[in-house]
Amino acid sequence: LAPHAGTCYQQAKQVLHAAVPDQLQGRERETGILRQFLREHVLGRRPGSLYVSGAPGTGKTACLSRVLLDCKDELAGSRTVVLNCMALGSPQSVFPALAQHLGLPVATGRERIRSLEKHLTARGPMVLLVLDELDQLESKGQDVLYTLFEWPRLPSSRLVLVGLANALDLTDRSLARLGAHPAGSPQLLHFPPYTKEQLTRILQERLGQVAGDPVLDSAALQFCARKVSAVSGDARKALDVCRRAVEVVELEVRGQTLLKPLPGGES
Repeated sequence: LAPHAGTCYQQAKQVLHAAVPDQLQGRERETGILRQFLREHVLGRRPGSLYVSGAPGTGKTACLSRVLLDCKDELAGSRTVVLNCMALGSPQSVFPALAQHLGLPVATGRERIRSLEKHLTARGPMVLLVLDELDQLESKGQDVLYTLFEWPRLPSSRLVLVGLANALDLTDRSLARLGAHPAGSPQLLHFPPYTKEQLTRILQERLGQVAGDPVLDSAALQFCARKVSAVSGDARKALDVCRRAVEVVELEVRGQTLLKPLPGGES
């Protein structure tokens, strides 16, 4: 680690935050599949569903956010609704939340689902519904998940559904009945944990944005990547570890600067 002016530490901490980068290292294949799915279904006006799985920190949400940003102009003619299911009070709350986003009048119980179904099968632009943390919608009879995944299959449906969750087997476990229909199951996309090489590239790419000498040397980055890939392959964890390392060095450098004798021998 090199002693630097304070600003480079601020910059380093900023680039190590888990924001959505312009380029997602090691996720070119997944980004391509997401983009292709949206073009085929939303732009091609073909209702359908996609289930994206992967452990925390494997880039699911970041990848989809990046693709939605990149395809913003292409998707301008359709309606996009993004809901984080973690923020909902209960699995059933997804229905009023969606109705509100679509500007539908408030209804209760069965009526609420009926009015949504009517809306999603009426003429109009395609509706892209993104449900992050989808596993929060698991309920006793899985009726909420079944209802949502059935919607793209209704006659003249205009819904494209993308669900993201940590569990690889959510569709097998909770949506087994969907598989009974021909072409009924959602398309699956799995994000594997990041490898040591991918994590190293992510860290190098982020810290490469800081001007001047490297704040963390290459061996330190590789050590961090090796440890994190062995435990979880979680990119957020790797970014956190490096951010803390930068904070430690910043404090040390600040301490040394404060203890330096003043010129002219004054204490």
